[in-house]
Amino acid sequence: MLPCSYIVVEGPLGVGKTSLARLLAERVGGKAVLEETEDNPFLPRFYKDPDNHAFQTQVFFLLRRYQHSLEIGQMDLFKQIVVADYLFEKDRIFASLTLDENEFWLYEQIFGLLKGRIPVPDLVIFLQARTEVLHERIKKRGRKYEKGISMEYLEQVNQAFNEFFFHYSQSPLLVVNASDIDFVHVPEDLDDLIREMAAVRTGTQYYVPLSSRKG
Repeated sequence: MLPCSYIVVEGPLGVGKTSLARLLAERVGGKAVLEETEDNPFLPRFYKDPDNHAFQTQVFFLLRRYQHSLEIGQMDLFKQIVVADYLFEKDRIFASLTLDENEFWLYEQIFGLLKGRIPVPDLVIFLQARTEVLHERIKKRGRKYEKGISMEYLEQVNQAFNEFFFHYSQSPLLVVNASDIDFVHVPEDLDDLIREMAAVRTGTQYYVPLSSRKG
């Protein structure tokens, strides 16, 4: 039994956070709360013309993530485990990369007003991967609006996530290098990760894949 009731799986685009969140929720008998990026009507326009559509895209995501986070806060976390595939604070990572100085200032004002009402996770799992792995996975999933994502932008996002979680201290953090791990098709990897999750209590811990330990 996991000693936590609110778990967040995070990481950059294409790292596999939604797949892992679904699997974890199913395995522990919890509820998956998944972000639907396709609901954002500004996203396809952002990838085509980021300068003119970044602010609308970010504010939409911010408000949607706020709404979902409030819903999580209203759930009875003593009776069920909730596994989400996003951390509210991660929205600011993308905003810092895509908005100009004035837009980011305005975004920060909105973000600061909302953040105080957001529940804090009991455990955050940060999935890392090499940028070329992210790029390949994004191509493989074949979302039409993601075809224009450049390696340069993806590298910026990847570095920003690594920097953010290097300093993250709000919740216990389990860092997982997911470049060569297949939680979807290798049940042993998922079982091993869950055992590792159960051992995390405070601070930051780094997950060593089962295959590496066997070697």
